Formats: sequence, structure tokens, C-alpha cells
Amino acid sequence: MNTLFTIPIPPLGPHKGGSITATSPASNPKIYLLSITSPPDTRLTHATCQALLDALDLIEFGGYPPGVLVTTSSIPKFYSNGLDLDLAFADEKFLPGYLYRLFRRLVTYPMPTVALLNGHAFAGGLMLALHHDYRIMNPTKGFLCVNELDFGVPLKPAMSAIFRIKLPPRTYRQLVLEAHRFDGKSALEAGIVDGLGGFEEVLRFVEAKKLTKKGETGIYGLMKAEMYRESVELLTEEGHVQGEERQRRMIEEDEERKELGRRRAEEILKGGKGKGGAKL
Repeated sequence: MNTLFTIPIPPLGPHKGGSITATSPASNPKIYLLSITSPPDTRLTHATCQALLDALDLIEFGGYPPGVLVTTSSIPKFYSNGLDLDLAFADEKFLPGYLYRLFRRLVTYPMPTVALLNGHAFAGGLMLALHHDYRIMNPTKGFLCVNELDFGVPLKPAMSAIFRIKLPPRTYRQLVLEAHRFDGKSALEAGIVDGLGGFEEVLRFVEAKKLTKKGETGIYGLMKAEMYRESVELLTEEGHVQGEERQRRMIEEDEERKELGRRRAEEILKGGKGKGGAKL
């Protein structure tokens, strides 16, 4: 592998930082592998998102010919364990200014993108993978999961959109409403990933689909922007604001529904028709 460049990931809060190293195999120099080193579990912090954005810019504008972009983690256990929720919720600019900007950049990137899932991809980590065009997963270890249901945090509109657009309805339901964990085999069967293996399998996958040539005409990113239009619009600053307002109204309406329901239940019970097994 030829090393192209390295971008530091500065320390942030409890995270010690790390780096992103871009390499390219001698056998196919138009494949650009971004390896993220950010122990212990490759969290998507402000610093990680910005470093990835910088790496994407260097590949596109740093004099490299169009080819295929591959991302992976050098942490064997995790592709990404998602967001650091404390850092994310503490900064209202994090979602639109860092995470969504990264997602939008990836989903419209002007060359094919492949996420090589070497280990677990949970919540935001799976979202990151789904904003790539293709996914190849380790067949022997690692799970894919959206576990917001387990800790009571509803998905934001821009987060939910990518699952709705890219996955079969049954898989979307399993991920979001059941918090189901998929291993490699079940993820392939469910349509979340496109193949199983490591970097050698990525090389064969790219070769079989002739992906290194797809970005040469200069319209690949535009084709994706139209293909995933709903997601692209939600990932903008304006889309984020509108999505937040819509979700705020939904939460308020749900609280009103619950209050009305509680009152109605009290009225029914006060009607003198009993509780438990008594006739109402």
C-alpha cells in the first residue's frame, strides 16, 4: 500500500484523538482507502467529522484522479460506535455543521464510495456507512444496529431518511422499531450490506463492477444528489431547521394526545363502571 497523506484528529473532551491515513494499493492506485484511527471505538465527534471532511476534499481536489473511495477503521472491534451523545447534545451546531455536512458530502461524493465494516457499526456509525454507495462487512465479527429505541432518543428526520431510502421496509422496521442486531450474514440477507469480507473482497467487488471508471464523466455526484434528494435536502442547514421544527411539533402533539388520553381514562373510570375485570 502506498501512503498518500495523513490527517490528524485532534483530542476533544474525553477522546484522545488520532488520525486518518489515506493509502492506495499498488495494484489499483485509483482506490483510495481512508483508515480511521480514533481509539477506543471510532466515535463521530466534531474532530473526527472534520478530519473526514478534510480527507474527502484532499482526495477530490488534491490532484488524485477519480476512482473509488473506501473508508474503514483501524480499530479491530469497531467501524464506528456512533456519536458521543454528551458532546453532540452540548453543541447545537454539531448536527448541521459537522455530522450532517459529512453525511451530505458522502452521499453526493463524485466517485463511488465503499464502507468496509471491519467491526461493529452502531447508530451513527451505521448511518455513516449507509451514506456510502456500498458496504462490505466482516463475516466473522461485528454487528450492525440502531439502538436509539433502547435509550429513548428518537431519530432525527435526516437520520431516519437514509434508512427509509436505502433499505427494504422490513429491514427498516427491524432496525428502528426492534433495535435488532445484524451480523454479517443476516445483514447481507437483509440488504444492508453488499458483500462479506475484508479489503481483498473490496478490491474484487470494485473490479467486478468496474467502479473506478464511474466517476470519470464528472456527473456521478449529481446523479446521487438527485437519487437521494430527500436525504440531501434534510442534511442542509435549512432542512435541519425544518426537520427540528417538525419533530418538535410531533413531540408536542404526542404530549397533548397523552394528556387527553389520561383525562379520558379518568372520566371512564369515574363513571362508576368499575376497574379491573368489572364491566365498564
